[in-house]
Amino acid sequence: MSIARSASSLQLARETRERFVAATEGAIAPLARSIRDRLTALSSEAGNARAMQEHRDDFVAFHGQATQWVTLSQTGWRKALGTTVSGAVGSSSALRLELIGDEVVESNILSSRLAQMIHDKGSFELSDLRLRIQHLEGTTELDAKDVLKPETLAKLLVEQWLAAGLSRGLWTRIQDTVQQGLVEVVVKAYQSANAFLIANGVMEEIDLKSFVRRTGNASGNGGGGGGSTASSSVPMDSGMSSGPRSVQRPGFGFDAQQAASVPGGASAATTTGGSPLMIARQRAQTALLNLKRFVTARIGGDAGAQAPATSADGRATGGGAGTGGGHAGQGQGTGATAPRVFSRTFAGAIADAEVAYRMAATQYMDGNGEQATLIQQTAVDLRRRTAELKKRAPTTADKATVEIVALMFQAILAEERIPFSARVWFARLQMPVLRVAIAEPEFFGTLQHPARMLIDRMGSCVMGFDAAAITGSALEGEIRRVVQVIEQYPETGQRVFKLVFDEFVAFLNRYLTQSDSTQRVMSVAQQVEQKETMAIQYTIELRKMLNDMPVRDEIREFLFKVWAEVLAIAALRYGAQGEQTVMLKRVASELVWAASAKPNRTDRARVIQDLPQLLQRLRQGMALLGIVDEPQEAHIKTIGATLSDAFLSKTEAIPQAKIEAMAERLTHLEDFVTDVSGSADLPLDAHSIELLLGVDAASIEVIPDAAGAKVPEDMLAWAHELQVGNWFMLDHNDRVSQVQFVWRSDRKQLHLFATADGRSFLIQAGRLAAYLQAGLLVPAEEETLTVRATREALAKLDANPERLLN
Repeated sequence: MSIARSASSLQLARETRERFVAATEGAIAPLARSIRDRLTALSSEAGNARAMQEHRDDFVAFHGQATQWVTLSQTGWRKALGTTVSGAVGSSSALRLELIGDEVVESNILSSRLAQMIHDKGSFELSDLRLRIQHLEGTTELDAKDVLKPETLAKLLVEQWLAAGLSRGLWTRIQDTVQQGLVEVVVKAYQSANAFLIANGVMEEIDLKSFVRRTGNASGNGGGGGGSTASSSVPMDSGMSSGPRSVQRPGFGFDAQQAASVPGGASAATTTGGSPLMIARQRAQTALLNLKRFVTARIGGDAGAQAPATSADGRATGGGAGTGGGHAGQGQGTGATAPRVFSRTFAGAIADAEVAYRMAATQYMDGNGEQATLIQQTAVDLRRRTAELKKRAPTTADKATVEIVALMFQAILAEERIPFSARVWFARLQMPVLRVAIAEPEFFGTLQHPARMLIDRMGSCVMGFDAAAITGSALEGEIRRVVQVIEQYPETGQRVFKLVFDEFVAFLNRYLTQSDSTQRVMSVAQQVEQKETMAIQYTIELRKMLNDMPVRDEIREFLFKVWAEVLAIAALRYGAQGEQTVMLKRVASELVWAASAKPNRTDRARVIQDLPQLLQRLRQGMALLGIVDEPQEAHIKTIGATLSDAFLSKTEAIPQAKIEAMAERLTHLEDFVTDVSGSADLPLDAHSIELLLGVDAASIEVIPDAAGAKVPEDMLAWAHELQVGNWFMLDHNDRVSQVQFVWRSDRKQLHLFATADGRSFLIQAGRLAAYLQAGLLVPAEEETLTVRATREALAKLDANPERLLN
């Protein structure tokens, strides 16, 4: 029995949202406590004066406004529930264009980061919940401001943060804490919502495999990916009360929230300014929005206005599929009839075309002809199969989808910077992507669709290599494996793309760092970062230990600035509990005791007796840092003078129990140290690398942070978001080099770029951000492969709009 749009189903959908809002609202107050704890910890940490003042200011600001932020957020979140109208479709707002200010754009960026984290962690749960709600309400998409959408909650939290008088800069500094405290709560709320709906009999099983129709004659070698193939058969009616997922078939999905985030439409990049990263994203979203507008203008936003579509055998199939803007019941059959005939026949046609092209592509790869001729044959073959599919497409939306996907892959196939062997494998993705684009129209509306992300990542990686470097390489083999896996699991939709995307990223991290020279640089760089981080940690702990001890300033400064570095490098060389390291830790407590007041003769005699060995160990430790000759003698002289003063001091001596406690804590120092922020100052130069392991740094161009330089937070964020494998043009010391980003250190402080001829550039995070800001490091490609393909497809459609449906 159909429950679509009945009073009971709408009430169930509303109750689901109410439960979701209640569950997530309860996380706001604990989130504020986590932020307060984080800021409290930061304000008590030692650092440079500027950072310490900033941390204190942050703590004071949040302490004064936290309660207001919590109240505003909770109230606003409850009100947001009232603005979500069951059964409403928000696609109309996707076409509303308006110019908005820089501040709004910056706020949208902040909220989009949080929303993306929720998307990443809860994509499957959210997808299932969206389908169940759409099933209940008989809609094709959620409202733009639906509380179930991650963007709604993220935007509200940021807006109320600003309304409470807190700054965007502070949000940026605590956004990791926000993500840690909120993402899991939201994902669990999605899980609970799905469980609630299942308990009420709503789509108890969502099994994509139930849509698979096995074709008996669909086989072929496929270059190793042969065997029987499965084709996706997607029923059209959403009125079934239970059973497997009934996937909607709107034409071109474009999230209304995404549309609203594109300021001024096509003029976004020129009207809002902002960082190059933000502008690039705006331009990419604008390209998707322009495609949406073009298709909507040709097909119409109201599916009911179209003539009934017909199946391959000529029978009527109900209302035509709209473009995401139709009302319930339109474009999805009558609601209670059997699955539409074309959903099987058309899916079978796509599967047949995929198998036929797979066999043809294998012949192209094995052929001995000119590459240009083979590429032309490939393009002609794909174009012919596209024309055949358009004839068999049951709706105008399906025809448009076939044409646009074909034009996108036509552009990819024509990209000469992609080596020939890789281009043929890319072309084999056309039919799998077409299948996904028909079943999941959000492919056209979001840059984060796994199919787009996979093609973009593979494209950005291979376009920097020449054909000789790719052919027969492990990279080509991985691309082949990725394509074959996708071909073998057509019934899984975007999930298989997400799976192989993660696997490809993991492969890149191994592949790009497999050479001995790169491994050597990575090892040294990682240890430099680890050594400096440990030195900061040790300094913090030493400050805590000496906080209530009467220790002379000269000794404090030596321990903080010199001996903490000694302990860090010793821990790396000999291990935290190595004999040498333990001895050097003990020297710290011995020095503190020796430099304290000595009111009795026994203590003074002990100092005189132990002094030669203490000075020898101090020299030994300083030698680890390369402090020798005159600099070393200067430190020894200062320490000697301090020890002499201690003999004459009349102040109270440090109790032996405190010295012993300090010695014990130093021995197990690693058990007490706390992690430090990845933005902590990290001294870096070629000397640091050579000093650490005795490695000659001549083959490494070290580009450290500039002293005292301050770079904007958005530039640092851009630096942290660079993707391993992408190519860049680096202008360093008036020499331009094409480099590939091959590695980032664990704490995101160090970034390694490599040239094709084996040179390496180790760039610190602050300088990397500065180079990005100054245009000294620019992406080799201004836009991703699929965005450029979308733009080229749209250009052809603008010039020849009749081809969309003909």
